[in-house]
Amino acid sequence: MAASLGRVVTSTRSSTWNLMRQWIPAVPQVRELHSLKQELAELIPKKQNEIKELKAKYKDTVIGDVTVDQIYGGMRDIKALVTETSLLDANEGIRFRGYSIAECQKLLPKAAGGEEPLPEGVFYLLLTGNIPSKKKVDEISQDWASRAAVPQHVVQMLNNFPSTLHPMSQLSAAVTAMNSESKFVKAYSEGVSKTKYWESTYEDAMDLIAKLPTVAAIIYRNLYRDGKVKAINSSRDWSANFAAMLGYDKPDFIDMLRLYLTIHCDHEGGNAGMNGLAGPLHGLANQEVLIWLSELQAEIGMEVTNKQLEDYLWKTLNSGRVVPGFGHAVLRKTDPRYICQREFSQKHLPNFPLFKVVSQLYEVAPKVLTAQGKTKNPWPNVDAHSGVLLQYYGMTEMNYYTVLFGVSRALGVLSSLVWDRALGFPIERPKSLTTEAIKKELEKKGAH
Repeated sequence: MAASLGRVVTSTRSSTWNLMRQWIPAVPQVRELHSLKQELAELIPKKQNEIKELKAKYKDTVIGDVTVDQIYGGMRDIKALVTETSLLDANEGIRFRGYSIAECQKLLPKAAGGEEPLPEGVFYLLLTGNIPSKKKVDEISQDWASRAAVPQHVVQMLNNFPSTLHPMSQLSAAVTAMNSESKFVKAYSEGVSKTKYWESTYEDAMDLIAKLPTVAAIIYRNLYRDGKVKAINSSRDWSANFAAMLGYDKPDFIDMLRLYLTIHCDHEGGNAGMNGLAGPLHGLANQEVLIWLSELQAEIGMEVTNKQLEDYLWKTLNSGRVVPGFGHAVLRKTDPRYICQREFSQKHLPNFPLFKVVSQLYEVAPKVLTAQGKTKNPWPNVDAHSGVLLQYYGMTEMNYYTVLFGVSRALGVLSSLVWDRALGFPIERPKSLTTEAIKKELEKKGAH
């Protein structure tokens, strides 16, 4: 039975707003996910004891040094954060609770008729460290569907936003405004014990993840379509409902979305915050790849030889620009997230012109970048491919891509937040120094 999230009519943005109405009927009562929450309740004391013993035995043990270059280079490679949900290895890529991307694709449950893992499964994995059964994943799908209604005041706020406001700014504002529904805020105001912080944080995480596709769909439909959003269907999974609300119902698009939301879900403790996903330093990479590809095709045409591609790569590099989508701060091989998208494309869109060029780049670009000698990793990363998939299925609005990224990354960030509260982790407070203070430190060490 479909649980309606309401009708959003916002196509004109005119003074007729007062004539427009939105309604959000009641949705089925939220059913507590006993299997997942109970499993967490059993895991938390074990992890608490493990960390307590580790700190008691090794609290003064040094595990790394810090260089001046790292201090000025964004703290890269400084071992200073604890994140239990994922680990990035230079040679193997990202691992979610010890499982590689390929292993997740193989082991995590899939929807009936689908071939890609359900994001509900990777969320379960991130929270517990265990591969869930299909039954447990279906429970999460149903639970999220029951929580997906967005508060009326947030719907109205989104409808009132001007079309010039960036989609990520709208998503960030909506997340902030939904604080009105926070179960943690309520529990905290009632004096809940710190040992129980994680319980209401878990509920908030489940609520927010459930509502994010609805918010994201309202933003997309308001900005790029007719403003109407389909109702949630409680018998469908999270990604299928998201795709339907966006207005995309092709089975292979839904499977692509499942893959996208799974592989972008977490990336160690250096996760960018919601407001850091659409700026000059992070989050726009797949958009920059598409812009570079469009410039290439505008200059050379749709059919590109390897020699023409090689010449264009050198032209880009010699102009002082980078080749977007290639290289990675940590990885020293092809990003496994790129590989799984490539395999998906080979099956579903082998003749798509953009994919053909991306495939040629996979062959040509590493050789050129290696010959240039300025990169430690000449191989493609996840962003070299994700935009091409979205373009193929008709989602051509590049400003929106980081919203999809944000919806996916919430799975990892919120899993970590639940564990942060369960383990009583403090706010990270690394020591900052002025350049003058750094010079004095160097003088103490006798550095020349």
